[in-house]
Amino acid sequence: MNRAHIYLIAVVAICFPLLAIAAGDKATTDLQNGLKKQVQGHADLSAQVKAYVAKNLVPTTDTAAWVAAVEAQNAKGMTLAQIQDQDKKWTAAEEELPIQKELMNNACAKEIVNLVKKLPAIKEAFVMDNQGANVCENTLTSDYWQGDEAKWKNSFNGGKGGVDVGKVKFDKSANANLQQVSLPIIGKGGKVIGAVTFGLSVDQT
Repeated sequence: MNRAHIYLIAVVAICFPLLAIAAGDKATTDLQNGLKKQVQGHADLSAQVKAYVAKNLVPTTDTAAWVAAVEAQNAKGMTLAQIQDQDKKWTAAEEELPIQKELMNNACAKEIVNLVKKLPAIKEAFVMDNQGANVCENTLTSDYWQGDEAKWKNSFNGGKGGVDVGKVKFDKSANANLQQVSLPIIGKGGKVIGAVTFGLSVDQT
């Protein structure tokens, strides 16, 4: 093998991973741009909230800590029956369960807390896996499994990604008009691996 061949092999070895990363970044960017268009065209969002979500929330869909946590949970291979059993225990609990404490204090949850500090219009947020089970949250959700609800179904969208928007409701505990906006969690190569729901104070956006 001559020097030219060796040089060519070295160049390919260096460039191929970079090209793969670039392709993945493009896929993520394309999906996020598509989400922004969906947000801008959504009839149930005010112009003010549309601008806020497109600018501040869509870019968080590939947050590293969330992606890592969702990938780890997806890899566990929990069955739907196991998830639903946990959901029953969650909703029936009268005291804080270990899993509830864990999901409010793991690295994924800490990233939510950091985001809320930067964006105080976010009053609640929770990340879900590819079956709609909770991965982390900053406030305790009423249930563990969201897989039967529109917020997960429309944002995960069979692995294609999408946007789900709830109706504006007055929340007594937050003393604010809140609206839930749900988006996909985007992993490597632009793959949709889960979802995230944000509860926004519409008056603070």
